[in-house]
Amino acid sequence: MIYLGPAGIPTITEGDTIQGIKDVKKLGLNALEMEFVRNVYLKKEKAIEVGKIAKDLKVKLSIHASYFINLCNPEKIEVSKKRILDSCEIGYYLGAKYIVFHPGYYRRLPKEQAYKFVKKGCKELREEIDKNKWNVFLGLETTGKKSQFGTLDEILKICREVKGCVPIIDFAHIFARQGGKINYSEILDKVRKFKELHTHFSGIEFTEKGEKRHLVISSNQPIFRELAKELLSRGFGTNKRDIRIISESPVIEQDSLRMKKILEKCRD
Repeated sequence: MIYLGPAGIPTITEGDTIQGIKDVKKLGLNALEMEFVRNVYLKKEKAIEVGKIAKDLKVKLSIHASYFINLCNPEKIEVSKKRILDSCEIGYYLGAKYIVFHPGYYRRLPKEQAYKFVKKGCKELREEIDKNKWNVFLGLETTGKKSQFGTLDEILKICREVKGCVPIIDFAHIFARQGGKINYSEILDKVRKFKELHTHFSGIEFTEKGEKRHLVISSNQPIFRELAKELLSRGFGTNKRDIRIISESPVIEQDSLRMKKILEKCRD
Protein backbone atom coordinates (compact mmCIF):
# COMPACT_ATOMS: atom_id res chain seq x y z
CA MET A 1 0.00 0.00 0.00
CA ILE A 2 0.93 3.63 -0.47
CA TYR A 3 -0.32 5.64 2.49
CA LEU A 4 -0.68 9.40 2.08
CA GLY A 5 -1.51 12.07 4.60
CA PRO A 6 -0.63 15.37 6.26
CA ALA A 7 1.93 16.34 8.88
CA GLY A 8 -0.56 17.59 11.45
CA ILE A 9 -4.30 17.97 11.71
CA PRO A 10 -5.81 19.08 8.36
CA THR A 11 -6.28 22.80 7.99
CA ILE A 12 -9.98 22.22 7.24
CA THR A 13 -10.56 20.61 10.64
CA GLU A 14 -12.81 22.42 13.05
CA GLY A 15 -12.35 20.44 16.20
CA ASP A 16 -9.93 18.15 17.98
CA THR A 17 -7.58 15.35 16.93
CA ILE A 18 -10.42 12.88 16.53
CA GLN A 19 -12.18 15.18 14.08
CA GLY A 20 -8.85 15.62 12.29
CA ILE A 21 -8.57 11.87 11.75
CA LYS A 22 -12.16 11.73 10.50
CA ASP A 23 -11.37 14.57 8.08
CA VAL A 24 -8.29 12.72 6.80
CA LYS A 25 -10.52 9.73 6.04
CA LYS A 26 -13.20 11.93 4.47
CA LEU A 27 -10.61 13.47 2.14
CA GLY A 28 -9.68 10.02 0.86
CA LEU A 29 -6.31 9.95 2.65
CA ASN A 30 -5.06 7.23 4.99
CA ALA A 31 -2.16 8.54 7.08
CA LEU A 32 -1.57 11.27 9.63
CA GLU A 33 1.63 12.33 11.36
CA MET A 34 0.77 13.87 14.70
CA GLU A 35 2.90 16.87 15.55
CA PHE A 36 4.30 16.67 19.07
CA VAL A 37 7.00 19.10 17.98
CA ARG A 38 6.33 21.62 20.76
CA ASN A 39 4.61 19.46 23.37
CA VAL A 40 2.98 16.07 23.83
CA TYR A 41 -0.59 17.29 23.93
CA LEU A 42 -2.38 13.96 24.55
CA LYS A 43 -2.66 11.96 27.76
CA LYS A 44 -2.81 8.17 27.91
CA GLU A 45 -6.61 7.81 28.07
CA LYS A 46 -7.21 10.20 25.18
CA ALA A 47 -4.44 8.57 23.15
CA ILE A 48 -6.11 5.17 23.51
CA GLU A 49 -9.42 6.65 22.31
CA VAL A 50 -7.78 8.43 19.36
CA GLY A 51 -5.84 5.32 18.41
CA LYS A 52 -8.96 3.16 18.36
CA ILE A 53 -10.74 5.58 16.03
CA ALA A 54 -7.73 5.76 13.72
CA LYS A 55 -7.56 1.96 13.62
CA ASP A 56 -11.28 1.66 12.87
CA LEU A 57 -10.95 4.21 10.05
CA LYS A 58 -7.75 2.55 8.76
CA VAL A 59 -5.74 5.77 9.12
CA LYS A 60 -2.07 5.06 9.88
CA LEU A 61 -0.68 7.25 12.66
CA SER A 62 2.88 8.33 13.33
CA ILE A 63 4.40 10.98 15.60
CA HIS A 64 6.90 13.73 14.97
CA ALA A 65 8.65 14.25 18.30
CA SER A 66 9.98 17.51 19.69
CA TYR A 67 12.06 19.89 17.61
CA PHE A 68 14.12 20.56 20.75
CA ILE A 69 16.34 17.49 20.59
CA ASN A 70 20.11 17.24 20.32
CA LEU A 71 21.67 13.87 21.07
CA CYS A 72 25.06 15.30 20.01
CA ASN A 73 25.21 17.70 22.96
CA PRO A 74 26.15 16.08 26.31
CA GLU A 75 24.38 18.89 28.18
CA LYS A 76 21.11 18.22 26.35
CA ILE A 77 21.11 14.46 25.93
CA GLU A 78 19.02 13.62 29.01
CA VAL A 79 16.31 16.19 28.35
CA SER A 80 16.33 15.19 24.67
CA LYS A 81 15.86 11.53 25.58
CA LYS A 82 12.96 12.41 27.89
CA ARG A 83 11.22 14.33 25.10
CA ILE A 84 11.60 11.39 22.74
CA LEU A 85 10.44 8.88 25.37
CA ASP A 86 7.37 10.98 26.18
CA SER A 87 6.40 10.70 22.50
CA CYS A 88 7.19 6.98 22.48
CA GLU A 89 4.87 6.32 25.42
CA ILE A 90 1.91 8.19 23.95
CA GLY A 91 2.74 6.79 20.50
CA TYR A 92 2.40 3.29 21.91
CA TYR A 93 -1.08 4.04 23.24
CA LEU A 94 -2.01 5.66 19.93
CA GLY A 95 -0.83 2.65 17.96
CA ALA A 96 1.62 4.94 16.14
CA LYS A 97 4.42 2.77 14.77
CA TYR A 98 7.02 5.45 14.03
CA ILE A 99 8.36 8.10 16.42
CA VAL A 100 10.15 10.57 14.13
CA PHE A 101 12.88 12.94 15.31
CA HIS A 102 15.87 14.98 14.13
CA PRO A 103 18.90 13.52 15.97
CA GLY A 104 20.83 16.76 16.54
CA TYR A 105 23.53 19.20 15.43
CA TYR A 106 27.24 18.55 14.95
CA ARG A 107 28.15 21.85 16.65
CA ARG A 108 31.98 21.84 16.70
CA LEU A 109 32.24 18.09 17.06
CA PRO A 110 33.98 15.93 14.48
CA LYS A 111 31.30 13.96 12.64
CA GLU A 112 32.64 10.68 14.01
CA GLN A 113 32.20 11.96 17.59
CA ALA A 114 28.69 13.23 16.86
CA TYR A 115 27.87 9.78 15.49
CA LYS A 116 29.04 8.12 18.71
CA PHE A 117 26.83 10.41 20.79
CA VAL A 118 23.76 9.71 18.63
CA LYS A 119 24.39 5.96 18.66
CA LYS A 120 24.79 5.93 22.45
CA GLY A 121 21.60 7.97 22.88
CA CYS A 122 19.63 5.64 20.59
CA LYS A 123 20.87 2.56 22.44
CA GLU A 124 19.79 4.04 25.76
CA LEU A 125 16.42 5.02 24.30
CA ARG A 126 15.86 1.51 22.95
CA GLU A 127 16.67 0.00 26.34
CA GLU A 128 13.98 2.15 27.96
CA ILE A 129 11.47 1.48 25.17
CA ASP A 130 12.04 -2.28 25.38
CA LYS A 131 11.86 -2.25 29.19
CA ASN A 132 8.43 -0.60 28.97
CA LYS A 133 7.34 -2.88 26.09
CA TRP A 134 6.32 0.05 23.94
CA ASN A 135 5.88 -1.32 20.43
CA VAL A 136 7.35 1.59 18.48
CA PHE A 137 10.31 2.28 16.21
CA LEU A 138 12.76 5.13 16.68
CA GLY A 139 12.58 6.99 13.37
CA LEU A 140 15.73 8.99 12.63
CA GLU A 141 14.90 11.56 9.96
CA THR A 142 17.26 12.65 7.21
CA THR A 143 17.94 16.32 7.88
CA GLY A 144 18.12 19.29 5.54
CA LYS A 145 20.78 21.53 7.06
CA LYS A 146 24.47 20.75 6.63
CA SER A 147 25.00 21.65 10.28
CA GLN A 148 22.69 18.81 11.35
CA PHE A 149 23.52 15.18 11.96
CA GLY A 150 21.40 13.19 9.55
CA THR A 151 22.73 12.29 6.13
CA LEU A 152 21.11 9.14 4.79
CA ASP A 153 24.35 7.20 5.23
CA GLU A 154 24.74 8.34 8.85
CA ILE A 155 21.22 7.31 9.69
CA LEU A 156 21.45 3.96 7.91
CA LYS A 157 24.61 3.19 9.87
CA ILE A 158 22.75 3.85 13.15
CA CYS A 159 19.90 1.62 11.96
CA ARG A 160 22.33 -1.20 11.18
CA GLU A 161 23.98 -0.96 14.60
CA VAL A 162 21.00 -0.23 16.88
CA LYS A 163 18.06 -2.60 16.68
CA GLY A 164 14.66 -0.91 16.61
CA CYS A 165 15.86 2.18 14.73
CA VAL A 166 14.59 2.92 11.21
CA PRO A 167 15.32 5.63 8.64
CA ILE A 168 12.74 8.33 7.95
CA ILE A 169 13.41 9.54 4.42
CA ASP A 170 12.68 13.23 3.94
CA PHE A 171 13.18 13.63 0.20
CA ALA A 172 13.06 17.42 0.33
CA HIS A 173 15.73 17.50 3.02
CA ILE A 174 18.02 15.28 0.98
CA PHE A 175 17.41 17.46 -2.08
CA ALA A 176 18.28 20.64 -0.16
CA ARG A 177 21.30 19.18 1.59
CA GLN A 178 22.70 18.00 -1.76
CA GLY A 179 22.35 21.42 -3.35
CA GLY A 180 19.31 20.69 -5.47
CA LYS A 181 20.21 17.18 -6.54
CA ILE A 182 18.43 13.92 -5.79
CA ASN A 183 18.58 10.39 -7.15
CA TYR A 184 15.45 8.51 -6.09
CA SER A 185 16.72 5.21 -7.45
CA GLU A 186 19.92 5.44 -5.43
CA ILE A 187 18.03 6.31 -2.24
CA LEU A 188 15.56 3.45 -2.65
CA ASP A 189 18.38 1.03 -3.38
CA LYS A 190 19.99 1.97 -0.05
CA VAL A 191 16.78 1.26 1.90
CA ARG A 192 15.66 -1.81 -0.03
CA LYS A 193 15.95 -4.11 3.01
CA PHE A 194 13.14 -2.23 4.79
CA LYS A 195 9.77 -3.80 3.97
CA GLU A 196 7.94 -0.59 4.87
CA LEU A 197 9.23 2.95 4.45
CA HIS A 198 8.12 6.07 6.24
CA THR A 199 8.85 9.25 4.31
CA HIS A 200 8.22 13.00 4.06
CA PHE A 201 7.76 15.03 0.91
CA SER A 202 7.36 18.72 0.03
CA GLY A 203 8.89 21.40 -2.10
CA ILE A 204 11.79 23.19 -0.45
CA GLU A 205 13.78 26.40 -0.54
CA PHE A 206 17.47 26.09 0.26
CA THR A 207 20.78 27.93 0.37
CA GLU A 208 24.38 26.76 0.35
CA LYS A 209 23.83 25.79 4.01
CA GLY A 210 20.91 23.54 3.13
CA GLU A 211 17.22 23.70 4.01
CA LYS A 212 15.59 27.10 4.48
CA ARG A 213 11.85 26.40 4.41
CA HIS A 214 9.29 23.95 3.07
CA LEU A 215 7.23 24.92 0.03
CA VAL A 216 4.25 23.58 -1.90
CA ILE A 217 5.04 20.81 -4.36
CA SER A 218 3.25 22.13 -7.43
CA SER A 219 5.93 24.52 -8.67
CA ASN A 220 9.04 23.66 -6.67
CA GLN A 221 11.71 20.99 -6.65
CA PRO A 222 12.05 18.11 -5.96
CA ILE A 223 9.68 16.59 -8.53
CA PHE A 224 7.13 14.23 -7.05
CA ARG A 225 6.16 12.67 -10.39
CA GLU A 226 9.68 11.27 -10.72
CA LEU A 227 9.43 9.69 -7.27
CA ALA A 228 5.95 8.32 -8.03
CA LYS A 229 7.19 6.56 -11.16
CA GLU A 230 10.16 5.08 -9.30
CA LEU A 231 7.98 3.81 -6.46
CA LEU A 232 5.47 2.17 -8.79
CA SER A 233 8.23 0.55 -10.85
CA ARG A 234 9.54 -1.05 -7.64
CA GLY A 235 6.22 -2.54 -6.59
CA PHE A 236 5.15 -0.03 -3.96
CA GLY A 237 1.38 0.12 -3.85
CA THR A 238 1.13 -3.67 -4.27
CA ASN A 239 1.51 -6.49 -1.78
CA LYS A 240 5.28 -6.31 -2.19
CA ARG A 241 6.08 -3.21 -0.16
CA ASP A 242 4.38 -0.41 1.78
CA ILE A 243 5.32 3.24 1.98
CA ARG A 244 3.91 6.17 3.94
CA ILE A 245 4.34 9.60 2.38
CA ILE A 246 3.64 12.48 4.74
CA SER A 247 3.13 15.93 3.25
CA GLU A 248 5.13 18.64 5.02
CA SER A 249 4.03 21.27 2.52
CA PRO A 250 2.51 24.52 3.81
CA VAL A 251 -0.77 23.19 2.32
CA ILE A 252 -0.54 19.81 3.99
CA GLU A 253 -3.72 18.02 2.93
CA GLN A 254 -3.97 19.73 -0.46
CA ASP A 255 -0.52 18.49 -1.40
CA SER A 256 -1.31 15.02 -0.06
CA LEU A 257 -4.26 14.95 -2.45
CA ARG A 258 -2.06 16.31 -5.24
CA MET A 259 0.41 13.47 -4.67
CA LYS A 260 -2.44 10.96 -4.68
CA LYS A 261 -3.63 12.31 -8.05
CA ILE A 262 -0.12 12.15 -9.52
CA LEU A 263 0.26 8.53 -8.38
CA GLU A 264 -3.07 7.61 -9.94
CA LYS A 265 -2.06 9.20 -13.25
CA CYS A 266 1.29 7.40 -13.21
CA ARG A 267 -0.53 4.08 -12.79
CA ASP A 268 -2.59 4.65 -15.94
